[in-house]
Amino acid sequence: MSQQFEELDVSLAAISTDNIEDADKMAEMIGSRLYVLVDAEAQTARDYGVFDLHGDGVAAPATFIIDPDGGIAAVHIGRDITDRPTPDQILAEVDRLFR
Repeated sequence: MSQQFEELDVSLAAISTDNIEDADKMAEMIGSRLYVLVDAEAQTARDYGVFDLHGDGVAAPATFIIDPDGGIAAVHIGRDITDRPTPDQILAEVDRLFR
């Protein structure tokens, strides 16, 4: 799957509100090939409007597709922790937006 993202010149990153040690452990546990960025104070989650959306004191799962100029081209905000787009869905959206 990562080859398909590379062919489209797309980079993936995850932002975790965990501390760096826990974020690294999670990335290793799931075999993530993403860049994992730490937002332990949840400032980025707050800035993007996804912190505590569900009244649970954590960031909602969210996927942002950023265009080459740094603008937000598409957003998916999950209704719960399991509501996340699949890699195939992300690829399809990137293809739709930029091809």
